[in-house]
Amino acid sequence: MHFYPRYSKPLIDFIISLFLLIILLPLLVIIIALLFVSSGKIWFKQQRPGLYCKPFTLIKFRTMMEGGKTDDGRSLTDEARLTYVGKWLRKFSLDELPQLWNVLKGDMSLIGPRPLLMEYLPLYNESQKKRHELKPGITGWVQVNGRNSIPWPRKFELDLYYLENISFKLDLLILVKTFLLLLSFRKDVSLNEEKFSGN
Repeated sequence: MHFYPRYSKPLIDFIISLFLLIILLPLLVIIIALLFVSSGKIWFKQQRPGLYCKPFTLIKFRTMMEGGKTDDGRSLTDEARLTYVGKWLRKFSLDELPQLWNVLKGDMSLIGPRPLLMEYLPLYNESQKKRHELKPGITGWVQVNGRNSIPWPRKFELDLYYLENISFKLDLLILVKTFLLLLSFRKDVSLNEEKFSGN
């Protein structure tokens, strides 16, 4: 691995995440207060695989009710479990902000393959496993090229492309594309991503 991903990228991650956490502190406090008043539940925490598959605790703002069933006993869909505040947080990607703490701690990067579920680890082939040779990111090449609207094989192809072409220039391009997607409200916020089943 060359100089940029090994030395420059972690330093940039630390500086930017610390800066953003400081300047966004008033917004974070407001969101925490809204979540506490509306549902009493603030944080969503889940084990995800990080660099070289080492588990870490991903943290986000909670946007869905826990559990939940219909009158006839069926489980509610993820869309139905979204809270009112959660809908707005997801619309503007504000539920992702606590992951800046994951970046500051060194569990994640600002840009990289998205951290998927622990249960997927045994399902990867050798090529797909390579996505864990980098820290997972808050945004990435998959997120700016279709996210949940593209099939799993294509997602892994994009992850591999990023791994093989990682550079400051590519990271800057991803940041710009992410910013433009947020401004255009065209970000894919679908909760109905098809589960990965292998290959």
